[in-house]
Amino acid sequence: MKLFFASDLHGSLPATQRVIDTFLASKADHLILLGDLINFGPRNPLPEGHNPIAVAELLNQYADSIIAVRGNCDSEVDQMLLSFPIMSDYHIVLLPTGQKLFLTHGHIYNADKRPPLKKGDIIAHGHTHITVTEWVGEQIIFNPGSTTFPRIEGEKASYGLLDGQTLSVCDFEGNTLHSIDIQ
Repeated sequence: MKLFFASDLHGSLPATQRVIDTFLASKADHLILLGDLINFGPRNPLPEGHNPIAVAELLNQYADSIIAVRGNCDSEVDQMLLSFPIMSDYHIVLLPTGQKLFLTHGHIYNADKRPPLKKGDIIAHGHTHITVTEWVGEQIIFNPGSTTFPRIEGEKASYGLLDGQTLSVCDFEGNTLHSIDIQ
């Protein structure tokens, strides 16, 4: 199973198109969207190519491949534009390894406020726009960063991949920024 992770698109059509193109090229089984899909949020500048309707239309073309969670900038009005559910605060995916993959945006659950998880489980979240792939205590904390607004100067827009037992953060130029073995 191969999973592609993206977070914090914030209504940017160029960023969303880059996500879709890279997802398709990766041949991943599912596109996991970790929230903040359409709205840019009051603390962010207007993103390049902000076009919420076009972003929704593009994502809707891949609805059967998408697993999504609600970000703090996502609303019921956003859900009206999308043909796949986004209003859940979390999803749990059971991996073939037996590990839980806890998907959330990061504003409710995150590295500092975790849900009940077992040793070796993974919490995947966005929200901070800062990439993370590391063991923290007994769990793996994973954040693919932001496709639109990287927070650390010098960091590039990024996405994540779970390919077999390797969890990676990559930039859109094809570079692996960091990775970890989940076993």
